[in-house]
Amino acid sequence: VQLQASGGGLVQAGGSLRLSCAASGRTISSYAMSWFRQAPGKERLFVAAINWSGGSTHYSDSVKGRFTISRDNAKNTVYLQMNSLKPEDTAVYYCAAGSNGELVEVEFGNWGQGTQVTVSS
Repeated sequence: VQLQASGGGLVQAGGSLRLSCAASGRTISSYAMSWFRQAPGKERLFVAAINWSGGSTHYSDSVKGRFTISRDNAKNTVYLQMNSLKPEDTAVYYCAAGSNGELVEVEFGNWGQGTQVTVSS
C-alpha cells in the first residue's frame, strides 16, 4: 500500500489543521492506521492510532484532547484533526498502516511521504 499525507502548512498557535492520508494500491479497511511525527533532529514519535472500524482510538499524552483521528474506509483515507496547536507540535507528520486491524500487538509500517506542520508562536 502507498500512503500519501497532505494538509500540512503554517498556522499560528491556537489554530487548527486537518491532515489527510490517502491510501492506494490496496484497501486499508481491514487495518489499523496511525499518525506519527518527527521534529528536526528528533526521533519519530507516535501521535494517534485507530482500529479498522474506527471504534477504538489511542493517543499520545501530548495530543490527547486536542487531536482527533478518524477514518473513511469508503474513501480509503485516514484523517487527523488538530486543534489548539502549539509550537511544539511542529514536525513532519507521517501516516502508517498497521499489521492487523486492532490496536493490540500491532506494528506500523508502510510509511508514506510526510507533510510538514509548522506552528508559529
